[in-house]
Amino acid sequence: MSATMDTESTYSGYSHYSGHSKKAHRQGRDRHKSPRSKDGSRSEKSVTIQTPPAEPLLGNDASRAEEGQDDNWGETTTAITGTSEHSISQEDIARISKDLEDSVGLDCKRYLGLTVAAVLGLLVFLTPIAFILLPQILWRDDLEPCGTVCEGLFISVAFKLLILLIGTWALFFRQPKADLPRVFVFRALLLVLIFLFVFSYWLFYGVRILDSKDTNYQGIVQYAVSLVDALLFIHYLAIVLLELRQLQPMFTVKVVRSTDGESRYYSLGHLSIQRAALVVLENYYRDFTVYNPALLTASKSRAAKHMAGLKVYNVDGPGNNASGQSRAMIAAAARRRDSSHNELYYEEADHERRVRKRRARLVVAVEEAFTHIKRLQAEEQQKAPGEMMDPREAAQAIFPSMARALQKYLRTTRQQQYHSMESILQHLSFCITNNMTPKAFLERYLNPGPTLQYDRERWFSKQWTLVSEEAVTSGLQDGVVFVLKCLDFSLVVNVKKIPFIKLSEEFIDPKSHKFVLRLQSETSV
Repeated sequence: MSATMDTESTYSGYSHYSGHSKKAHRQGRDRHKSPRSKDGSRSEKSVTIQTPPAEPLLGNDASRAEEGQDDNWGETTTAITGTSEHSISQEDIARISKDLEDSVGLDCKRYLGLTVAAVLGLLVFLTPIAFILLPQILWRDDLEPCGTVCEGLFISVAFKLLILLIGTWALFFRQPKADLPRVFVFRALLLVLIFLFVFSYWLFYGVRILDSKDTNYQGIVQYAVSLVDALLFIHYLAIVLLELRQLQPMFTVKVVRSTDGESRYYSLGHLSIQRAALVVLENYYRDFTVYNPALLTASKSRAAKHMAGLKVYNVDGPGNNASGQSRAMIAAAARRRDSSHNELYYEEADHERRVRKRRARLVVAVEEAFTHIKRLQAEEQQKAPGEMMDPREAAQAIFPSMARALQKYLRTTRQQQYHSMESILQHLSFCITNNMTPKAFLERYLNPGPTLQYDRERWFSKQWTLVSEEAVTSGLQDGVVFVLKCLDFSLVVNVKKIPFIKLSEEFIDPKSHKFVLRLQSETSV
């Protein structure tokens, strides 16, 4: 009962906090609305349309300087939440409409390729059956009897078509993972090869069998069997070109994120540039930590503060000695840069101290909260049915005791925009359900995880742009560099070929391992 009362009081506090946030948001929005300049100029900014996070745990004011935060920020500060206002120019509207047209074009291209492949696959599977049935329909009475041989060939064709159908479904009919800018060359070549192959078979069948009304039905059935055998060999060729060829590592790629310099190395086989870019993006979402722009604001604000403190006065009047002013600015910036490393050192040391302190408080609070939960056994559940709670209710009961420490830690480490209160409660109930320890619960928050760990709406970029000097359908080569761009950052990929390694063998006779003991006067044995 006491846990329930604590939960209700905490949620009432959250509603009170939300009301203050909305009022502050309206005041801040009215305050930041500035009249337009007299010349009617309008600011041109990139516009990002995003869904605001549902029920955020913290204020999303990550750009505020951390020095202004104290230990009692939850009681003394007001967080302003909501979306910011941006002016939209005609160029922005044109760019948005162009993006919509490009997306429609990509969808049409995808469905067109699927339609062509489906029609061609249907033609391939119906052709052997048509070869066998057309003579029976058109000139059945003139055909020579075939008997047991044809029946055995019928069974062979049926099982081969079944094997070909299963193999085609496993190789080709898979959900696409991405929309590539160009066609897959090997897949297109295989489709053209299959079309030419089936067309040549139909041409020979029409000229030599349909026109002459061949009466040798056994030869017609064997002709259909040869078509199915050839299709099986083409399917084997498709497996080699599409799946096996790229398995052997031939290149090493270095992927660097442009904003913070985080890098990873991957080994790739014979792939085109666009398919290598797809592999890099798949590994990026799994291996790279989530991109947090709030961590980059400290260095930018520090540099802006240094430059804002520089003032140059011209005593000779305006328009004179412009080069002298530039040199004075550079000299003053150099002198301030000589002392800025001390400021950076103490700033980082103070930040690490605060992170360690709040981390220790969070660990203690979570461990104490988990001590209030006990899993009931089957016989205990029958004794006290009124005191039982499901995992969600248990998570809501213990969450208030750790909420303040978790808020402070996430705000200090600038992770508040990636964790809403609902996501934390879901993770807490998941840990309680699976008997996980407090350390397992804190792992998500103490160590920034890979990008896939967080909600899709907070990190997923729907469109990437591939920038390359080489054609994206060409294969990887040594020294090739291409860039993957999204809205906030880019990934720079540098390709290096794995060198040829030459190994030599040297045989050592096991009997040659003989030793002698050299004794000296100082040696104690």
